[in-house]
Amino acid sequence: MKPLLLWLSLCAIISTDIVRAEEITIAAASDLSFAFKELISEYETASGNQVKLTLGSSGNFFAQIQNGAPFDLYFSADISYPKKMEEAGQIVPGSLYRYAIGRIALWTRHESPVDVTQGIAVLRQPSAKTIAIANPRHAPYGRAAIAAMEHFNIYDDVKDRLVLGENVSQAAQFVESGAADIGIIALSLALAPAMSKKGTYWEIPTEAHPTLEQGAVIVKASKRADSAKQFLEFVKSRQGAAIMTRYGFVAPGSR
Repeated sequence: MKPLLLWLSLCAIISTDIVRAEEITIAAASDLSFAFKELISEYETASGNQVKLTLGSSGNFFAQIQNGAPFDLYFSADISYPKKMEEAGQIVPGSLYRYAIGRIALWTRHESPVDVTQGIAVLRQPSAKTIAIANPRHAPYGRAAIAAMEHFNIYDDVKDRLVLGENVSQAAQFVESGAADIGIIALSLALAPAMSKKGTYWEIPTEAHPTLEQGAVIVKASKRADSAKQFLEFVKSRQGAAIMTRYGFVAPGSR
């Protein structure tokens, strides 16, 4: 091939790759923080696409999307939000997917005098002066935390000691930094290597709180719906499911 034709061919290939490579934007519940960073890394390597991940509370993201926030995918810790979007015709038809069931756990630092292995009753101890949870007004994990405390008839005894994080990840940060003595956080965060090295957890029985069904949708207004679908399929794949399981999420259909 002549040099000019070879150069033009290479330019065409490069241009095609640039067009095909896309950046999708994902709004995800903060309990997915560590699991999704690993999952996204593998997806980007496999697909060539890029992912812009924004973490926060499910309720806040729901409100933002209603107001036109430009997300392609929405991963909620409470499937009721995606279901509302489906009912309102705000998602790509057929894209609603229950991707996991979440779990909650008590967590505290290794050096803490509070022994979480004794169970939720430790919240009554004087050493548990501050208890971090996610804000129940817009964070499903906060609502689950309160439900668990009510289940064990402990909420009224400790409600004045609660410290509310904007989301469950911030609640975990409060405990990790020492700003709170103990917290009720997502098991997925407690199992993350960065957290497990620093602290100890006790899993709260699932019967103590409503099931944390977590759902995802492709936002109807997305301009990258094909790439968003590709990412969602990766989450559903054996590779994606294995990552989620390592972080304590229960796979769909296994419960």
